[in-house]
Amino acid sequence: MHNKITKPIQILLVEDNPGDVRLTQEAFKDGRIPVLMDVALDGEEAIFYLQRRPPYQTAPRPDLILLDLNIPKRDGREVLEFIKNDHSLRSIPVVVLTTSNAEQDISKTYSLHVNAYINKPVDFDKFFDIVQKIEDFWLMTAILPSSFR
Repeated sequence: MHNKITKPIQILLVEDNPGDVRLTQEAFKDGRIPVLMDVALDGEEAIFYLQRRPPYQTAPRPDLILLDLNIPKRDGREVLEFIKNDHSLRSIPVVVLTTSNAEQDISKTYSLHVNAYINKPVDFDKFFDIVQKIEDFWLMTAILPSSFR
């Protein structure tokens, strides 16, 4: 049974590659669930956003975070560690979406309590399919905290 979504899902995409940002936005735009997506282009910006530091004082709390590992300023591992060590943020599901398939990255992110690790395909159709699967599982199948409903 699918969750009944009564409001748009708020996603924070932490990604520095403009092409991947555009592909992700397009894939969710064509999805079955209304999504509002904010983008942080580096790890520091993501942390400022989550802390609601200027200029993000009115930033909404994300329902889901899509996180690339290889981003400037503070890498995705640091951002993940920050999120999972913050009592007010740790319940937000974090999905790593990265080109790295290095075993040390996979092990490290799971030791930091990532919710899922997905290797980002380079092919447009496969990338679109991955985003659809993220939507199907995280936004339609998984039971999430009541802030989603």
